[in-house]
Amino acid sequence: MGTTMLLDAASMYFRAFYGVPQETMRAPDGTPVNAVRGLLDMIATLLRARHPDRLFACMDATWRPAFRVQAIPSYKTHRANPDGSEQIPDGLTVQLPVIVAVLDAAGIAMKWADGYEADDIIGTLAAQATEPVEVVTGDRDLFQLVDDARGVRVAYIGRGVARLELVDEADVTRRYQIPGRSYAAFAALRGDPSDGLPGVPGVGEKTAAALVRAFGSVEAMLAAIDAGHGGFPPGSRAKLVAARPYLEASLPVVRVATDAPVKLSGGELPSVPPDGAKVAALDERWGLGSSLGRALSALAAAP
Repeated sequence: MGTTMLLDAASMYFRAFYGVPQETMRAPDGTPVNAVRGLLDMIATLLRARHPDRLFACMDATWRPAFRVQAIPSYKTHRANPDGSEQIPDGLTVQLPVIVAVLDAAGIAMKWADGYEADDIIGTLAAQATEPVEVVTGDRDLFQLVDDARGVRVAYIGRGVARLELVDEADVTRRYQIPGRSYAAFAALRGDPSDGLPGVPGVGEKTAAALVRAFGSVEAMLAAIDAGHGGFPPGSRAKLVAARPYLEASLPVVRVATDAPVKLSGGELPSVPPDGAKVAALDERWGLGSSLGRALSALAAAP
C-alpha cells in the first residue's frame, strides 16, 4: 500500500522564506521568490527521499479560526495586525499567490477550507486515510497525529528537510516521556507562547509529562479531581483546579480538528504538468529556474 504525504505548506514556505536570503533569489522584476523556490526545492527533496504515492499541499484558509479565538481570545494575538490579519513580511506576502499558481500548474493537489488552519486540513485528511501517512511539518503540535496502529507518522523538518526526522509513538515518548498519542494534553498543560496559549501556571514540562502519564488526557484529570481521586504529582491538583476554565477552553484550541470539509481524493503525482504552457509562463515571469526543474523532474520520476 502506497504512502500519502501531507505537506504543512505554511510551515514549509515560512521556513523557506527565512532560510534562503531574498537577495539571492529574485524574479526578473526584482520581486523576491526565495519562498517559492525554497518550497519547490523542499518538495523535490521529499519526493526523491520518501517516494509517496499521493501528495497534498495543505494550506491555511483561515490563520486564526473563530472557534479557537472564541475559546481562548489570546490565541495568536501577538501575531495579529490591528485589523486582525496575520503579520507576514511583505517579501513573503507577494509570494503567496505565486506559490498557489505554481503548485496548481505543476499538478500538485492543494487542500484548504474556510474557517480552518492547515493543521486541521492535515488532521482531517489523516483521519480519512486507510493507507500510511507522512505529515511533513516543522510544527511539533502535529505530533498529536502520530498513530502507529494507523501508520501515521510525522516527517519533522525542524532541522531542515535534509535532516528530516520520522516521528512515531516511540519517538514522542522518548522526547517527552509521555504516551505516544498524548501530545495534545501535554501541550495544553505546558502551554505554547508561540500560539498565545498560557498553559497551567506553575506546571512545566516535567509536571505536565507526569500528569499525562498518570491520567492520559485533560478530561481524565478533571474527572479525577471531581471524583476526589489521588495520583496527582505534589502540588499539581490545586494548580489544575485553579486553571480549570483555561483547561476546558484549551481542548478545542490545542487539538487538531478532524472534521474540516475536505476529502482525501486525488493527489496522484503527475508525470507531466497538466498545464505545461502555464508552467512555462510562470517560470519566465518569476524566474523559477532550477528549483522548478527539480520539482518537475522529481514528480516525473515518482511511482
